[in-house]
Amino acid sequence: MRLVAYFDDKAGMIEHRQAHEPAHLAYLKANRSEILIAGGLRPEPNDKFVGDLWVMDVESFERAKELIKNDPYYAPELRSYKLLVWGKAIDEPFVL
Repeated sequence: MRLVAYFDDKAGMIEHRQAHEPAHLAYLKANRSEILIAGGLRPEPNDKFVGDLWVMDVESFERAKELIKNDPYYAPELRSYKLLVWGKAIDEPFVL
């Protein structure tokens, strides 16, 4: 199941990001078979991060939530998230 997780940062998340970035990046690498693409979102180039986006290929919504909650960036008081099913328009391999 392809899912997209959209994360919306709240006040204080920048400091949390800085403190947990190495562990977060290691977590993404360790789970790259399910978290296919991940990255921070900014309103303009060089602005502060305001959220993140993950594209996942997982067995279920429950597994996606488990991945989110085990991420070192997970701090519900500092960011919210939304899970959406992603239907890829052309079902062929892609390269970024």
